Amino acid sequence: MAQIEQRLSTKVQKDTGMCEVLIRFFQGSKFNLRAKSGVFVSPEYFEYYIDRAKTESLGVKVPGNLLTATDEKAKKSHYVLRQSGIIVIKQRIETPEVKYHREQSGRLDSLRKAIIEAYDNNKDTNLTSDWLQLVVERFMHPEKYIVKSENKKTFYELTEEYIEKRHLAYTHAKVFRVLMREVARYEGFIRATDYNRSNFTFDIDTVTKSDIEDFIDYLRHEYTLSMEHKDLFKKLLSEYPASVTKGNCKLEDRGENTVIKGAKRLKSLFRWFYEEEYTKNRPFDGINLGTEKVGTPYYITIEERNKIAETDFVAAYENMSEEERKGIDKTNLAGYGIQRDIFIFQCFVGCRVGDLLTLGPGNIIDGILVYTPHKTKDNGEQSMQARVPLHPKALELVKKYEGVCTNGLLFPFITAQKYNIAIKKIFKLAGITRNVIIRNAKTGENELVPIDTVASSHLARRTFIGNAYFKVSDPNLIGKMSGHVDGSRAFKRYRNIEDETLKSVIDLIG
Repeated sequence: MAQIEQRLSTKVQKDTGMCEVLIRFFQGSKFNLRAKSGVFVSPEYFEYYIDRAKTESLGVKVPGNLLTATDEKAKKSHYVLRQSGIIVIKQRIETPEVKYHREQSGRLDSLRKAIIEAYDNNKDTNLTSDWLQLVVERFMHPEKYIVKSENKKTFYELTEEYIEKRHLAYTHAKVFRVLMREVARYEGFIRATDYNRSNFTFDIDTVTKSDIEDFIDYLRHEYTLSMEHKDLFKKLLSEYPASVTKGNCKLEDRGENTVIKGAKRLKSLFRWFYEEEYTKNRPFDGINLGTEKVGTPYYITIEERNKIAETDFVAAYENMSEEERKGIDKTNLAGYGIQRDIFIFQCFVGCRVGDLLTLGPGNIIDGILVYTPHKTKDNGEQSMQARVPLHPKALELVKKYEGVCTNGLLFPFITAQKYNIAIKKIFKLAGITRNVIIRNAKTGENELVPIDTVASSHLARRTFIGNAYFKVSDPNLIGKMSGHVDGSRAFKRYRNIEDETLKSVIDLIG
């Protein structure tokens, strides 16, 4: 196993009284490499853990009757006697000198990791002390090794290029722009809190495996960090808000699934950077991102769907207790009725809310809803189409709102956010409040919660798919209508399914 030793040079700078930390990287008889770190420290602020025999071989006298030297003797010899190991900082009263040396200690720890990482990537090459010195230099002075070009694009410019060239839909592009703001906040945080990386940039050529792992850990703890560094994050969030919602800069504690999703998006970017030959850097090599954990899918039954569709909201409200009425706007019962109709329509077609809010009369051809799912566009080339024969009940809802909308849409839509809020009120008014098992995104644990508290537009989509799966053995039929990407393993064999076959599926769930 390769090991790293650090020791202080015997040469003392006259003006500062500091000594340079020297690096020895070795593995048995395989190699024995040495390099200068470029880090200078005052010996009195550090303990040096040493091997007695090795220390004496260097010409340093070791008192034979002592396991450890006194502080006075340690200062004179620049050593404290311990077993073999590394330089670590003493715990002293906080002063500018102590702060500086603590930072150098962290810098040396990071250097050790960089050396091991470089070694892991170059085990098959002939390692020399020159190689070790280059590793140290690249770590200490990364700016010297950046390919300087007036045309070199930043991480952010390349991410925007990725969005454009991959023809990402708005909702998909949005999550990548959220990722860009997360990276920007990470940059700002590192510059402000790490003395040794005050000029840190998320450069695609120089970002390391350790940087990626540190960023993932930052995502995991950003909320906590924002509580500890309130003034800093007030500035960071004003420049790079956590939400695209105007005026909303609030951070939320991320669950592990959210962290994994963010890391996977970043990995896909770096894979694209490499494939497009923007960089030869592959910082994700050797990083295990883990697997997202999902809970048991839940949806409402056909009977529950029909109950929601048939509920008289005025009568339902009058029969509620004062406690049950909390959060429900009596003056907006008619508005809830409109959003209920839209929800029921969505239950019959299974589309995503982003597609739902764009549907117009032109999307209905011979009683069949035809649209191109924004999320599953095939890089702008041949996009797949979802085709959903409309159930008579769905057609009734379309007819009900004919001529109501002046903007060319099927229904008088509100925003997706307000729609999701309304759905929860609709469930409560309809008395659909049974408990369901969900997976808590933050804790990863299963929880039992009332369905009306978690109901959303996506529940309508799951209701369509779940009830159809219950009736039909072939999932490819469902994938054709629900807008799952063509070419996925589940639906690959079925690309041209007859409309009559699809209609028979709709009849089953009526």
